[in-house]
Amino acid sequence: MSGNADRAAPEQPTDDSAGGQHEAAAADDAADSREGDADEQVSLQDKVDEYWDKYLRAVAELDNVRKRAAKDVENARKFALERFASELLPVRDSLEMGLASADQADAAHLRAGSLATLKQLAATLERFGVTELDPHGEPFDPAVHEAMMMQPSPGVEPGTVVTVFQKGYLLNGRLLRAARVVVAADPESSGSA
Repeated sequence: MSGNADRAAPEQPTDDSAGGQHEAAAADDAADSREGDADEQVSLQDKVDEYWDKYLRAVAELDNVRKRAAKDVENARKFALERFASELLPVRDSLEMGLASADQADAAHLRAGSLATLKQLAATLERFGVTELDPHGEPFDPAVHEAMMMQPSPGVEPGTVVTVFQKGYLLNGRLLRAARVVVAADPESSGSA
């Protein structure tokens, strides 16, 4: 019996419930992990949506800035001379009044009126940075003078401006129109030609 006793030893219960607990814990961990992943995905999706919204707003703002800048440039082109034109209107008015009174005025009054109008025009141009070039007696400078011809001029150093056909003008230091001039030539070189 003792042999049977060894064989008939009571069976020890196997704890399937412990294995089940491990499986349940693993399943809970997996579920928690999936929930964490889902929460993380939702959080990432929220960030993606937020950044996409910011991107769209930035693109729209940039488009608005471009449109405003284009409109400002167009207006600047259209109305750049507005102030200058409004300053020239009194000069025009003065010329019109002079012409209207020309029939009743004598030459002295017409001359005085013309000189006053010319001074008014010169003052207006000066306010806008237009300066006059009257190079009579100055050395010829091809950067700001246009030589129309050369003529021998005794007593004048060659290369000097002796006559100004048309005055030149600078706009804020930049050449607007070159002065058209006659330049003194060397009397000896022109006489031998």
